[in-house]
Amino acid sequence: MADMRIGVFGGTFNPPHIAHLILADETQHQLSLDLLLWVLTADPPHKQNTPITPLEHRLEMVRLALVGEPRNELSRIEIDRPGPHFAVDTLHLLAEEYPQAVLVYLMGGDSLQDLIRWHLPGEFVKACDELGVMRRPEDQIDLPGIEAALPGISKKIRFVDAPLLEISSSEIRRRVAEGRPFRHYLPTAVYNYIQANNLYG
Repeated sequence: MADMRIGVFGGTFNPPHIAHLILADETQHQLSLDLLLWVLTADPPHKQNTPITPLEHRLEMVRLALVGEPRNELSRIEIDRPGPHFAVDTLHLLAEEYPQAVLVYLMGGDSLQDLIRWHLPGEFVKACDELGVMRRPEDQIDLPGIEAALPGISKKIRFVDAPLLEISSSEIRRRVAEGRPFRHYLPTAVYNYIQANNLYG
């Protein structure tokens, strides 16, 4: 489909929770996305020393979270090739897979501020058509500084007004481990899966 707008939503999704789904909805609406690819990261380069839940569990939880979400799709692009996985390579591969599409890479304001330290940041900026940046009130984004370091990035940035949701995967994992309530932070199917498989305890 010509000029189909595809969002690229990367993460370890450990576990996927309701804030992820709300952000997915908001970005689809505000950036007019036809499809949102949830790119599950098998072994993120910046989390090499953090123990991470086995991939098959995270895959199944994302699959369960996306049941009944028609314009959302689980992408295996970082799973079916050896790591380490860098965003720039993922975008090149997606551009081959969807040659006519406008690729909109989603990230948080903190990642935008940190982008200069990514692998081949200049190449990454060239590879994406737009950057959907989800702001938080406490973000300190120095746009002139980022533009000076990565010329041309400013015209690709589209800010997304995301509701402030203090829900994170690490907080949910901590709650499970401590025996605190966590049921309503997750889609029901994901909650049931965590319970059935004794994850995060």
